[in-house]
Amino acid sequence: MPKVNPVRKKSPRKKNPFSNGVKRFGVSLEEDLLKELDALVKAHKFPNRSQAVRSLIRNSVVVQNWEDNKEVAGCLVIVYDHHKRDLMNKSVTLQHAYEELVLSVQHVHLDHHNCLEMVALKGKASKLKELADKLIALKGIKHGQLVMSSVGSVK
Repeated sequence: MPKVNPVRKKSPRKKNPFSNGVKRFGVSLEEDLLKELDALVKAHKFPNRSQAVRSLIRNSVVVQNWEDNKEVAGCLVIVYDHHKRDLMNKSVTLQHAYEELVLSVQHVHLDHHNCLEMVALKGKASKLKELADKLIALKGIKHGQLVMSSVGSVK
């Protein structure tokens, strides 16, 4: 009687407990672009290329969220002369007009004349930009910049 090999069922592949849901994949890059990636890894002190690629992807997602007018977070930094007549009143009035966006304001005295304010914001990207543009345009603002970020939805 011929020997019959029993059919073996494949056991499900065990999940690596150390993977944390990370998936591996290969990436093909031109040599010059790979050198740029390695320079980026070194300049930003990433522990490896994977961490650099993750950071680049996250930054790209944040930019896309701003372009798609999704809910985002941001920080408006402004520098101004606090002796400038009526500037503080106009700034506070604008911030109250957009109170649904303003989470917090921190005021720092840089010297006798100059102050720095950091306005923490959260809301639709277009509304944050609208408020930032209005505040930066106030007479007496010496410098202003809106920095964009994620509301935490980017992994």
